[in-house]
Amino acid sequence: MDKTTFKIQIKGRVQGVGFRPFVFNLAVKHNKNGYVTNNGGGVVIYLNSEESDAQFFLESIIKNPPISSKIISYSLNKVSPKSFSGFEIKSTQALESVNTPLTPDFAVCANCISEMSNPTNRRYLYPFTTCVNCGPRYSITTKFPFERLNTSLKSFEMCKDCSLEYESPLDRRFHSQTNSCSVCGVNLELTDHSGEKLKVTKKEIIPLVASLILEGQIVSIKSNNGYVLCCDATNKSVIKRLRERKKRLSKPFAVLYPSLEKIKKDHVLNEYEEKILTSSIAPIVVIKNSKPFKIAMEAIAPRLNSIGVMLPSSSLLYLISKHVGGPIVCTSGNIHGSPIISDKEEAKRLLSSVTDYFVHHNLGVEFPQDDSLVKITNNKLLILRRSRGFAPSNISDLIPPENGLLAMGAHLKSSFSLVPNDHIYTSQYLGNLDNFEVVKRFKDVLNKQIKLLNFSPTTIIIDSHPSYQSSLLGLDYATHFNAKISKVQHHKAHFASVLGEHNLFKSKEKILGVVWDGTGFGDDSAIWGGEFFIYQSNSMLRHSHFEYFDWLANEKMAKEPRLSLFSLLNSEGQDIFLNKFSEQEVKIYSNLKDKNKLKTSSVGRLFDAVSSVLGLCDYNSYEAEASILLEQYASDYHNSDHIDFLQDITYDKIPSKIIIQQVLNAVELGINKEKIACSFIYTLAKSIVRLSNITGVKTIACSGGVFQNTLLLSFLSDLCENHKIQLKINRKLSCNDENISFGQLMYFQNINN
Repeated sequence: MDKTTFKIQIKGRVQGVGFRPFVFNLAVKHNKNGYVTNNGGGVVIYLNSEESDAQFFLESIIKNPPISSKIISYSLNKVSPKSFSGFEIKSTQALESVNTPLTPDFAVCANCISEMSNPTNRRYLYPFTTCVNCGPRYSITTKFPFERLNTSLKSFEMCKDCSLEYESPLDRRFHSQTNSCSVCGVNLELTDHSGEKLKVTKKEIIPLVASLILEGQIVSIKSNNGYVLCCDATNKSVIKRLRERKKRLSKPFAVLYPSLEKIKKDHVLNEYEEKILTSSIAPIVVIKNSKPFKIAMEAIAPRLNSIGVMLPSSSLLYLISKHVGGPIVCTSGNIHGSPIISDKEEAKRLLSSVTDYFVHHNLGVEFPQDDSLVKITNNKLLILRRSRGFAPSNISDLIPPENGLLAMGAHLKSSFSLVPNDHIYTSQYLGNLDNFEVVKRFKDVLNKQIKLLNFSPTTIIIDSHPSYQSSLLGLDYATHFNAKISKVQHHKAHFASVLGEHNLFKSKEKILGVVWDGTGFGDDSAIWGGEFFIYQSNSMLRHSHFEYFDWLANEKMAKEPRLSLFSLLNSEGQDIFLNKFSEQEVKIYSNLKDKNKLKTSSVGRLFDAVSSVLGLCDYNSYEAEASILLEQYASDYHNSDHIDFLQDITYDKIPSKIIIQQVLNAVELGINKEKIACSFIYTLAKSIVRLSNITGVKTIACSGGVFQNTLLLSFLSDLCENHKIQLKINRKLSCNDENISFGQLMYFQNINN
């Protein structure tokens, strides 16, 4: 049989992951003639071959692709005959249209760490060592395809040695677009807080930075994805100073360790926590500790027995942490509430009053990102903040909505999602839009992605809340692009996000949607947050909810858990208020209750009220502090004699006021706080299963920030298993408002009502 020409198209995360050199070497091994290049759809291969050999070649690619790649689809087609001499990698011309996922950043790999640690290797101590399997991708991308000239590394011309590596098929850095070394690569600069450059050589910077950290100094370090503020995690006084300067009074910090072995000396990890810590994502992993702490735990995570730990995501952070030799507090380089900083001049302007020293470098960061934050619950990943390493990769196994959609997300924990082609791009976590700097970052990232993807939205989807900043921005973009506007209610978007993640829209059976969070504008203009929906046949209807109670003092209620307690209890004759409110405050808030017309069903505020009853938190110093403390107390109760506070109580709507009164009664009976807290969370899990049994719906889909509570998920998982109920929650996205933009897309595409 004569050899013919075949075209192989590979789609997915196949750019910036060493796919072309992988194909090249495979082709050379099998004596194929042709070429491989990037195109708008991913990677395209042309080769001359018999059909059976071409099929075998494709199967070889699919079975064992590059480690960082993710193949979504592929095709093999016969094309017009072409003549080839040998096999080559062709550079890609600029693309008018793009139809491929964006590749996220990858944490420094073991091979690069080995090279940086070897005194005989030419990359010894070079802090920007990367290869085809690791290093920045999304954070340095300026346009498609992922070629060096389309990144912020464009201005760094490879030296002779790096060029030889790049051109050698047998080298690990064959066609590595981020290849560099100390001769031709990125340079560090060490200054004091005022910007005065220290007179040190390049090789002296990292050891000196480590010494400064160990001496009790705060150092702001520009990593691949933006600046991080670092200090000694065993030094209480410097951590206190960092808190004061950053205006982050008690929210926990993350701790960076140089190696997994160092983490395991201080903490207990399970195999799933180890796996995600050492993955290419390298997120912050929240773990519970059972060992005596060597770090300044109370300063790092006040009142908590859990802590976020991480391994270095970049070569620079690895080298610094290795020289320090122990744990380092590592937190986003910003003023509390503002976005992470990546620009040198902005860092000098905003962080000079926070840091003692700066470590700058001259590689541009196009898309600054926070570190991702996760937990492991029931041996499964629970994403708390989806950012570096995850974003903006698409939810790959979904059929996307029609092209031209832009979803603007929520006001808090903002993200956006857009559909410019066959993929859904959901941005990284961008922050709370009540902060002006976050609004600027939101617009900047969105504008860059619009340009990067050559995207003109035809429909823009916004939250139904008329005052959400994301909705107002959506209206502005609609005017600019002459696009249609569609509104989706907040909690329905939450529910739709889970249905979309798990491909449940085609389910013929009813699905019970449970959406619990702090706040969201409801269809009846109340503040929803404790909702039950029924989905069937592309229809989503509100079935039930927690009973309404008064929403007091606007946004102040979310910041003062005592106000939720005041709203849920009759203030007359309640001694519990004597230590929480002055007489004047009782009069003011009682008067507000009498006149109030704004109601809420928020489970987030119910958590606040219980936390206040138990004396755990009356004022949140950071978001959800009351709920986090309540979960911790509940997790410390290890018996199984939980109280169901709604046992034998008949109800159509979950009676919030009965729950809070039952909790108060338990306090007055002298039952310990841990058991009460645990029983409250158990009662909530039981209420979901009870409603499932009443309705006969045996698939439950849960979303909303409350479901970041791992004890609630544990109780619910066990109860569902016992009652043969399928439980679905957000796994690829956060349960919190970060998933709203994706849910808006899913709702727009699939819901008819």
